[in-house]
Amino acid sequence: MSDECIKMIESRRSIRKFTGKTISENEIIEIIQIGLCAPSAGNRQPWRIVLVIDADVKEQLASAAFGQSFITQAAVILAVCAVPEESAERYGERGFTLYALQDTAALTQTILLAAHMKGYGTCWIGAFDESEVIKVLNIPKGVRPVSLIPIGVIAGVIPNQRPRKQISEVVLRNSF
Repeated sequence: MSDECIKMIESRRSIRKFTGKTISENEIIEIIQIGLCAPSAGNRQPWRIVLVIDADVKEQLASAAFGQSFITQAAVILAVCAVPEESAERYGERGFTLYALQDTAALTQTILLAAHMKGYGTCWIGAFDESEVIKVLNIPKGVRPVSLIPIGVIAGVIPNQRPRKQISEVVLRNSF
């Protein structure tokens, strides 16, 4: 792995201050396209992405995200959704309850990194009222919103990395 790649991964931060400037649709599509390289169980790709640019919809999502109003200043918000039935077709209950969520989490992280590599800020929003997001975005039955990703031009100072647990605290050898 190149040093540049390692530095990009290590320097990504959750950004909660955006300038409100727009980002070209081409740039957003490029970020999403890179995100779509994320792995998924059996290559099912059980995901859909709702691209939100409308200010009123952003406000409604901020409300659904328990008042996280900073997301309204992002150029766009991507709502990453899981389609569990697409995983279940091949993997049954485990695909439905687990793999579809894992896959959309991988997609979310890949989008975060792609946006960071292009110089934009993001924040993985998982704290939201799921039923409210479903209503705001007209998400059909059987599809679950998993994450909201505000993407924008960074305003202010990029925060320092918050403390991480030591490897010895999280890695166990051969058994738990």
